[in-house]
Amino acid sequence: MTKQKALAKIAVAIARCALCRRGKIGKPVPGEGNPNAKVVFVGEAPGREEAKTGRPFVGRAGKLLRSLMKDIGLSEKAVYITNPVKRLPKYGTPKKPDIIHGRMHLQKQLRVIKPKLVVLLGRVAGQAFFDEPISVTKMHGRIIIKDGIKYFITLHPSAVLRFQKFRRILIGDFKKLKAFI
Repeated sequence: MTKQKALAKIAVAIARCALCRRGKIGKPVPGEGNPNAKVVFVGEAPGREEAKTGRPFVGRAGKLLRSLMKDIGLSEKAVYITNPVKRLPKYGTPKKPDIIHGRMHLQKQLRVIKPKLVVLLGRVAGQAFFDEPISVTKMHGRIIIKDGIKYFITLHPSAVLRFQKFRRILIGDFKKLKAFI
């Protein structure tokens, strides 16, 4: 089975998953991109625009993410973009059970893609991979290696949209990311 077919099979499972639907609205957003990506970006959960389209990072935060990727020479066609929580929570920020459940689907995707680097965009993305909470404002711009996978920690683009003081941090982190890639 090709990687593309394996990812499509996971997407079908996500669409049918009753736990993924519980307390959520909109279309499932399994993720998109290159099945052979060396870099995978992991956010939080779909927003309103994503829940309408079924595509990750297409709203305001997505436009910022895609702009930052372009600025460091990363093509959208070269990466994979996803979230641990695959549907828009009715209550806003995903809760721990949402993240823990979504981690199962996310780990399946990563086993298929086999990226060299996973970029964690914010606290929720960090929770999906690490048992203890990560302070993104303290750990940003760093790589953590766990189970043979390299994770780069940075802020979620939506944090920058809410708080402009984080813009320089995110831009600086993407410059560091370029050096790692």
